[in-house]
Amino acid sequence: MKRLSIVLVVMCLVSCADLQRTKPARGARTATVAGAILQGEFDNHAQVWLARESGASAAVPPHVVVTIEPADGDWSIWRIRLDSAPPLEATWAMRTSTAADGTTIWTPHRALGAIPAATAKFDAQLWTPLDACALRGALSKAQADVAACAALAPGVGAQAALLPLDVERDGDLLRIRLYADQARGADAREDTRLVRWFGGWAAVNGAGPKAGAENSDWHMDRALRLGSEGGRYALKWRDGAPSGYSLALEHLTYRDGNVPVLKLSVIDDGDGRTLAYAWANPEATRIGINLGWVQVGLDSTTQAAATAK
Repeated sequence: MKRLSIVLVVMCLVSCADLQRTKPARGARTATVAGAILQGEFDNHAQVWLARESGASAAVPPHVVVTIEPADGDWSIWRIRLDSAPPLEATWAMRTSTAADGTTIWTPHRALGAIPAATAKFDAQLWTPLDACALRGALSKAQADVAACAALAPGVGAQAALLPLDVERDGDLLRIRLYADQARGADAREDTRLVRWFGGWAAVNGAGPKAGAENSDWHMDRALRLGSEGGRYALKWRDGAPSGYSLALEHLTYRDGNVPVLKLSVIDDGDGRTLAYAWANPEATRIGINLGWVQVGLDSTTQAAATAK
């Protein structure tokens, strides 16, 4: 009996040791989940378009593109671009951690010198924390202390305008409030959507829209790549010269009926007119158009976003 007890104790200790070795560190788990929720390119093209369609009196938000990519462990790189005059860009290294009470903390860091190249191996020593502008909350929603961040912002410089103060992930939407948005009111924010990428082909007749059925001067372009949030692609002749026509791909929601669509348009580069367009549901993995003189086929090359928990 005594021998059996000793054996059981040893087995228990071995099992506990194995469990300890296989159990992921808390920080590693946070990084994995955070990377799944906030990763990709986000663009508020639809929000800007809708504001412009609403009339001249409506406040048009700035066009913002946010690109988030994993770096190393609990780090990610946030590249934020604001289309202004002149354009403004900022790159932050964001570190994710978990407080004792379970609160998720997103701490932005700025580069100590020149921003490391995107292809360079991530080195945390090249970044300094902006603790006063840390966002606290959950993995899918967090806010910064505006007053504390305001005290730090002047020392950051012009890029401080692109510090995130409020971040919320909801499905394929990333609602983000930047430091600069304070000038537009308490509710101002950018509703950016995850960009889905499409690739495919186009065939353009050399005679353009006036091409007859007998015209066989077709120019194939198999290098198409468009993003779903206002992506543009200039069609080319076989020698690489511009054809004078472009494609546009947009995820839009029209005011009348509140119907979201994925819209593929053929545009005349000379005057910016839309010559024709085709619609599909926003979740479509394929979309195309055939006008006789131009034919286009696109397939999704990325998966739709999973709903954030």
